Amino acid sequence: MTLSYLDFDYSEDYEGVGTFDAMASVSPQQWPTLQSEVAQVLTWCQQQFPQGPAPLEDGGDWDYDLQGSEETVAPLALQFNAATGAIERRAGAPGAPRITLTLSISGSPSFCQALRSAFDLT
Repeated sequence: MTLSYLDFDYSEDYEGVGTFDAMASVSPQQWPTLQSEVAQVLTWCQQQFPQGPAPLEDGGDWDYDLQGSEETVAPLALQFNAATGAIERRAGAPGAPRITLTLSISGSPSFCQALRSAFDLT
């Protein structure tokens, strides 16, 4: 399965527990596709490793953390005023909102290997 929005970084602790971290920032028009992609990954995790999501220290095969935010940015026009020695600012028109999502998935070595294989993660 190929992922379009989620680009995972991988790290591993000294006990062999692996963590995949991804962040994606999309427009409201792209949100349904990103939402579907995240749901696809988490559905695969649940179907292939039903001993999760649960804390690994409590016997779970995998667990996850999903966070999000929506931001609207307004650019600032900045100019140095040599006469006053000050930086002057003027707010521009607000831009389109962006939805930012972070997904962290931690798991046992066997879970991590299976997730790598299923989604062609390196």
